[in-house]
Amino acid sequence: MRRRMRWWKVLGLAGLAGVAATGVVVARAERRRRAYTPEEIRERLRERHANAATDDRP
Repeated sequence: MRRRMRWWKVLGLAGLAGVAATGVVVARAERRRRAYTPEEIRERLRERHANAATDDRP
């Protein structure tokens, strides 16, 4: 019985570590995304739109 409880604890700690790691990855991506100025975002979107418009036409 005691051994079974230990596995649940290990599994719970592993799950908690996974959630924490996912949070770190999401926060890092959010910081990277917010580092752009609004003008840089507009410029990139215009470039992507222009590329998509030329790729669609034969």
